[in-house]
Amino acid sequence: MPKIVSKSVVSTDAQPTASSAAALVVYYCICGEFILVLDSNLSALPRRRTDRAFILRCQDSDSAKARVFKLNAVEGDPVLIEREGGHERQYRFLCPRCTLPIGYQSTPPPAKSGPFLYIFTGALTQMQGQVPQGAFDGEEPIE
Repeated sequence: MPKIVSKSVVSTDAQPTASSAAALVVYYCICGEFILVLDSNLSALPRRRTDRAFILRCQDSDSAKARVFKLNAVEGDPVLIEREGGHERQYRFLCPRCTLPIGYQSTPPPAKSGPFLYIFTGALTQMQGQVPQGAFDGEEPIE
């Protein structure tokens, strides 16, 4: 007689849970490397006025909750940007494959150590290997 190793029951009328209904969105670098998993679409996030970067809240505050996300990027060199009324130091994050700048934060690494992390417009796409629509808006053509 054959030996029974395990018994399994499959339920077809299970109701979706709150965690299964909350879809995660995956984003890739233009080169195709996996970069970001986020609990919402980037297009639904607020944007920064200075450079139109998407704002990811990393820490809870009195008025808003932190976003749930995982960033797969390497730390780049800090960059000093001239802004109206002063300077801004950006601690950049780069694609681990092609070193394209993906985003930055205003505090030293590691990622999520500050209140916000900013993702550059046009740096990420949901379709692996395709340039996102509007990635080069506002750029001057090279002649």
